Amino acid sequence: MGGLQRPDGIIRFADFELDLAAGELRKQGAKIRLQEQPFQLLHILLQCPGRMVTREELQQKIWPSDTFVDFDHGLYNAIKRLREALADDAEKPRYIETVPRRGYRFVGKIEIGNPVPDKRIQSLAVLPLENLSRHPEQEYFAEGLTEALITTLAKIGELRVVSRTSVMQYKGVRMSIKDIARELEVDVIVEGTVLRADKRIRISAQLINGSDDRHLWAESYERDMRDILSLQAELAQAIAREIRVKLSPVDQARLAIVHAVDAEAYQAYLKGRYHWNRRPAEFKEAIQCFKEAIAKDSTYVAAYAGLADCLSGLNVWGIVPASEGSAKAKALAQKAIEMDHSSSEAHVSLAFAAMYHYDFLTAEREFERAIELNPRYTLAHQLFGWYLCITDRYEEAYAEFQRAIRLDPLSSIIHAMLGYVFIYARRYDQALKQCAKALDLDPTSGPAHLGLGWAYRCKSSYEPAIASLRRACELWPGSTPIGVLGEVHAAAGYRAEAQKILEQLKELSKKQYVTPYVVARIHLTLGEIDEAFHWLEVAYQQRAEWMVVLKVDPCLDNLRSEPRFQNLMRRMNFPAKVD
Repeated sequence: MGGLQRPDGIIRFADFELDLAAGELRKQGAKIRLQEQPFQLLHILLQCPGRMVTREELQQKIWPSDTFVDFDHGLYNAIKRLREALADDAEKPRYIETVPRRGYRFVGKIEIGNPVPDKRIQSLAVLPLENLSRHPEQEYFAEGLTEALITTLAKIGELRVVSRTSVMQYKGVRMSIKDIARELEVDVIVEGTVLRADKRIRISAQLINGSDDRHLWAESYERDMRDILSLQAELAQAIAREIRVKLSPVDQARLAIVHAVDAEAYQAYLKGRYHWNRRPAEFKEAIQCFKEAIAKDSTYVAAYAGLADCLSGLNVWGIVPASEGSAKAKALAQKAIEMDHSSSEAHVSLAFAAMYHYDFLTAEREFERAIELNPRYTLAHQLFGWYLCITDRYEEAYAEFQRAIRLDPLSSIIHAMLGYVFIYARRYDQALKQCAKALDLDPTSGPAHLGLGWAYRCKSSYEPAIASLRRACELWPGSTPIGVLGEVHAAAGYRAEAQKILEQLKELSKKQYVTPYVVARIHLTLGEIDEAFHWLEVAYQQRAEWMVVLKVDPCLDNLRSEPRFQNLMRRMNFPAKVD
């Protein structure tokens, strides 16, 4: 496969065009829904028209060892879906010809449209803007503007823009632009400064070529704070012009949707996102800031979405029950969408809340809408991947997480969550590797330590599981790791230790929320089946956060034939799996 070179631009054949930058197949301009594997298969075949691509080549490129279906089944389904998308006939192929037992070839006539320079710019990273005020209390402002600029640039369909988590790791780091560009796998780097004085703001930015450290463009902007959103759009359009990225009508519409915002509301919002990015430790501060932003500007959609995300986050981390978390978050997100149907962030907030409110159909619809509005929104791919995982669609979940990782390659939490996907797919060795990778990026990641302990437990490696979970207990604010630790003690035969943890959780529940789901798993592992079902029922009634993994949790496998479990599954109303 090494000889297959990816062409730039748009590849056209008959009425179709494959847009590699946007990741889309279109027919006469209309987008055709095509999953990741069929898209990759078509891409590979189009790279070498007329030549047979062997089954071995396709397996190496598209179905490596860490995917979730066997190769023959995956290839058959991908070819079937590709032919359906192209309205092609296997007996009389116009596009995809089968070479029996050997491979496939593209037999249509193609052309590579829109000739472009060899060094076409397709990817970009915005380094943390430097705070020229040097005042530590203004760091939130520089960091928030960095994230806001990233979000604005990500609205440009042809650009891959690296997300905030990855670029923030270069804050204050002395590295050459060339080395940073190589690590992030981007063509160009944006760096700049920000200075705020009273109600005025000045942003200076420069564009640097990643391969040779050559300065391509520089500009300074000074505006009133009320015009900050239009300034971000203007800056994004200027960068697009300089790197010769064509703005589609959709891109132009996305960038044109800007509203004046109260200066104090915007500052409160930036401060809220600053604290949100330090979750779960700073949830309380983030909530306070988002509420302040809404109080200053009751029409500020982004602040409603931020507050909804915080409340959902409190629920997901097991800090508050659903009645205080996802239920309130869902109402806030719905209000945000009523004010602005085009907000990808608001649609993700609604999907996030709906998923943990057991409203799975709404969650899937809203995730898909959010990605349609902004295909480069990392959180949308990350959380949609999680949704696909808990609904037993591992291959699709893996593909979404790969998209999220491509946008945010140094995000520990995304790598950790992919580790959980491997756990639920019963691929425990891969889960261990993935969680270890997450810990390489952030040794203090509670989710990664919990995932590591969970995977070890599923492999019956109890001592390393206990060690990982003890560390998770130090880093995760909710009761989840304590409960999983109790379960592992029970599985290892340390019944007295498991009973102690049950008592600890009972006492803890008098002071704070304790998720009943982990209590159920301890009782189950102790062999107390009736007690386990009692606590699962409590978890269902409370809409406990971990109940969303009921369908896929390997630790519950020996209950699945029980009528009581099947009844619980019916009431959870998970969407049917579509092959």
